[in-house]
Amino acid sequence: MPVLLQTSFLLILSNVFMTFAWYAHLKNLSGHKWYIAALISWGIALFEYLLQVPANRIGYTELSLAQLKILQEVITLSVFVPFALFYMRQPLKLDFLWAGLCLVGAVYFLFRSG
Repeated sequence: MPVLLQTSFLLILSNVFMTFAWYAHLKNLSGHKWYIAALISWGIALFEYLLQVPANRIGYTELSLAQLKILQEVITLSVFVPFALFYMRQPLKLDFLWAGLCLVGAVYFLFRSG
């Protein structure tokens, strides 16, 4: 499997865990003390790190550090938007499109040859 595909797959999975760790407590644990939410989020984030660290190590064999970071940001937005819309029931905003287009530009500049 190509390095970019392996890295992307692991980063997608890690972002799913991290998005839930960072934001799901706002919906599911709003009635609990903040430190309960923090401990549960920390437990979820452990799984994110178990996927993110190997993803970055694999990716860094062929991608630059800047390419890894932009790939991560694109994946983060790609995971966050459906999470916000479907899980958190947030309204769709045109700003999601503009942010995505900015990231497409960043991807272009960091992945172009030259």
